[in-house]
Amino acid sequence: MKLLLDSTRCQAYGLCQEPAADLIDIDEWGYAQPIRSIVPEGSEEAAAEAVAVCPNSALRLVK
Repeated sequence: MKLLLDSTRCQAYGLCQEPAADLIDIDEWGYAQPIRSIVPEGSEEAAAEAVAVCPNSALRLVK
């Protein structure tokens, strides 16, 4: 499973990092940056929650 970010949609709310701090970093301006695109086993639920809390649908999971 991959976690993808559409950076043009990210508005720097930072909500995605809370449930998935091991997958998403926040840059100095507050924008999300995936730490890794491949979601490690055991982190699928955190990745799905990060996708769900993004108000601009900037994140998505693909298999």
